[in-house]
Amino acid sequence: MNKNKLTLAMTAVTLSGLMLVGCGGSSSNDSGDDVAQVSREHDEREFVLPADLSFDALPGATAYYGDYDGIQGPAVYTAEFPAEWNGGVIMYTHGYAGEGETVPRTVPNAAFRATALAAGYAWAASSYSANFYDVRAGIEDTNKLALELMDYIAADWSAEPGEITERLISGVSMGGHIAAAAVDRENIEQAQYRVEYSGAMPLCQAEQFQFQWLGDYNRVAQQLAGFGSIPYEYFETLTPSIVASLFELNESGASTWIPANENGERLLDIATILTGGERPIFREYGFRNPVWQGAVLGTGGRDGTINGILAKEAYDNTDVTYRWTTGDTPTADEIAFNEAISRVEADPDANPLRNDGVRWLPEVKGDFSVPVLTMHTLGDFYVPFRGQQLYREGAIANGNEDMLVQRAIRAPSHCDFSGDEITAALTDFLVWVETGTKPAGDDVLDAAVVADADYGCQFTGPERPALPACSAPE
Repeated sequence: MNKNKLTLAMTAVTLSGLMLVGCGGSSSNDSGDDVAQVSREHDEREFVLPADLSFDALPGATAYYGDYDGIQGPAVYTAEFPAEWNGGVIMYTHGYAGEGETVPRTVPNAAFRATALAAGYAWAASSYSANFYDVRAGIEDTNKLALELMDYIAADWSAEPGEITERLISGVSMGGHIAAAAVDRENIEQAQYRVEYSGAMPLCQAEQFQFQWLGDYNRVAQQLAGFGSIPYEYFETLTPSIVASLFELNESGASTWIPANENGERLLDIATILTGGERPIFREYGFRNPVWQGAVLGTGGRDGTINGILAKEAYDNTDVTYRWTTGDTPTADEIAFNEAISRVEADPDANPLRNDGVRWLPEVKGDFSVPVLTMHTLGDFYVPFRGQQLYREGAIANGNEDMLVQRAIRAPSHCDFSGDEITAALTDFLVWVETGTKPAGDDVLDAAVVADADYGCQFTGPERPALPACSAPE
């Protein structure tokens, strides 16, 4: 096969380095004693500000920007206020920004900005003081900005827009992880900078399950391709052979991501189950997305520290039963497969509570007491829909499921939302916060509902022309 072409497909996005193989679970060290003395690779990293911090305000609004001290160094702040400001600020949390040394000046997309400003809300965003998958810096630096924004504007701009009367939080991907974690009880209580947000809107959110998925998929692919006896640290070297073994290749030698044989079909079935079960869009479009297949497989061969965010191994598949069938019990072939696949046990102190702020990888447990509205695409192969199901299960376990609204979008990619979908979600979320009128959402736990051919039609708009159309209303 043409290894160079496969390599290009595998590295199509810089995001491929972010979701490393691991999952941040709870630790046996629940006291947080002395954990500040444990060092990790990430502690030694230093980051710098971009040369230009400026951005242009939308018509009728005012832009502010500058820098401030974050928990790991300098950070950039950006903010935009409408002429008729109602006192509310939505803290916007950006997604993964790579592994470079320059932190990003952050401005939300046009639909988000226009909707927030039209509703009378300002928005503000932090670059965070560190890149990599540093949700801890995301929460702490965003919270600090939420508390001190007016001081920064006064000092840098000699302006006094007024007093903040309400704080909300919303973000995408890793920023969705930050937004969801920021309203979770543990993180409110543990944060250096404590903010009690009045609501959260995490979009296409990642969380600790993300690293379980990435570790599982890569190990399953290696085993099905017949390389299970080779140590996992060689995964990156093996990746071209793994892909060629499981998928059809085109005339140029690039993968079509169409299963080539029974083991390829089994990989598809296992991936479907691991990412949330049968649902529209995933099999034919999400699974075959070359960008996100490359990103997920591009995380293989790394350790379980999330590229130095943790100090110890956090990935654990000791109790995972991999299935490609859906019967009540595993088949003989599935039992043999599970006996053969490599197993890894996490260090119980990989991600403990800390005595100096939130965990290195803050967890999302569904333990919140404010309105939360989420939105996720059904085809997302990178940050799977399964995370939405786990979030609902957590909310149920904590007795606050009535405070969670979730929406499924019929799109094949990660964070693949239209402007209309963002506008509708943010508008409904703000009405909920302001008036208590809870918006509609989708059921994410009923397998039959999720598997229905029209699942996700209610909040998808416009329909993507290349995807199966929704049935006409009766």
